[in-house]
Amino acid sequence: MTQLLDKAIAAVATLPEPEQDALAAILLEEIASERRWLESFAKSQDALAKLVEAALAEHAAGHTKPL
Repeated sequence: MTQLLDKAIAAVATLPEPEQDALAAILLEEIASERRWLESFAKSQDALAKLVEAALAEHAAGHTKPL
C-alpha cells in the first residue's frame, strides 16, 4: 500500500461509520468503473485498429485537411 493511501485510510478511520461506509462505497464503485473501462477498451482494439486503417487510407488518398 502506498503512503498516500495509508494516510487516506487512516483519516477515513477517524470518521463516523456512516461516512466511512459512504467513502468506501465511492471508492469501490470507482475501482469497478475503472475495471469496466479497461475491459471495454481492451475489447475495442480491433474496431479501433480498423478506424485507424480507414483514417490513414483517407489521408493517403488526399481526402483530409490539415487542422
